[in-house]
Order: sequence, then C-alpha cells, then structure tokens
Amino acid sequence: MNNIIIYGSHYGTTKQYAEELSRRTNIEAISFENVKEINDYDKIIYLGGLYAGGVLGMAKTLKKLNQLSNKTIILVTVGLADPTDEENVNNIRNNIKRQVQKEVFEKAKIFHLRGGIDYSKLKFAHKTMMKLLYNAVKNISQEKQTAENRAMIETYNKKVNFVDFSTLDKIINEI
Repeated sequence: MNNIIIYGSHYGTTKQYAEELSRRTNIEAISFENVKEINDYDKIIYLGGLYAGGVLGMAKTLKKLNQLSNKTIILVTVGLADPTDEENVNNIRNNIKRQVQKEVFEKAKIFHLRGGIDYSKLKFAHKTMMKLLYNAVKNISQEKQTAENRAMIETYNKKVNFVDFSTLDKIINEI
C-alpha cells in the first residue's frame, strides 16, 4: 500500500504531530506545499492546523483527489480549543464540510488534536487577526461564549503548548 502523511503548519505544532506520526508508522510526512500528485496514494493522512475556521492547506490539497473508491482518508485537525468539547468538534466538522467535497467528507475518518500557540512568534497579520478576534469575544457573556472563544481568551498573548503525542495512538490504530 502506498501511504502518505501530508500536513499544513504555520508555526510548528502540526508539523510536530506529523513528524511523530511519521516516525511511529514509517509513513513519509510532507508539507502540503510540496505535494505534487495526491492520487498516487491509497491512504492519505492529512494533518492541518486550524486557522480562522479553516484547516491549513486541506482544501487546496484534497481538491486534487479523484477516484475516491479505493482511498482511505484520515483528516486530523490541530487547534487550541479542547477537542473533547462537543460544540468545538461540531464547529470544526462544519468548517471541514464547507472546505472539501461531500464525498471526501463522508469517506474521511476525522480526528482532533490540541496544539499550541506562541504569540511572540506570530506574524504581524496573524497577531493583528488574533487581537481583533480577542477584542470581539472578550466581552461576550460567559454563557454565550463557545469553547473556542474561552480557549482564545485564556491563551491570548501567551505561550501555551498542549501537544500530547499519546493522542496519536487512536490515529495509529485507525491506520
């Protein structure tokens, strides 16, 4: 079987997960920017960082897919908010649904991992976006805040790392 791990990572936590998954499974990990032909693979494991509701590189990469019948697709998101929170998971899945073909979404096994953020390393545009987002949600009443909002407020302007390689076990079992 011809397998590949593809990842989209701006600041490194998704890449860390992809490299560790590669090490544990002996499947090559490659950035989505370097993927030439995705249809050559039978099993595609895509790890993407969550940015502004989207999964980095996922739509661009998976739109190249055709002949889905003989493919196994595993999608893994990496974000700040708690992936055990049902509301958060529903929001992520709804965003994925808008980014990929219906057939891809229905066929994919989807997993969610927790990443991290270091505001001191953010590019100006991302820092500005996070500040605008923070200012928009910080005054929302507690009852109306989502898990994503709370995670962003709690971690704003800090360095936090929730990377936990043991959470890869469920993905490895699926592979």
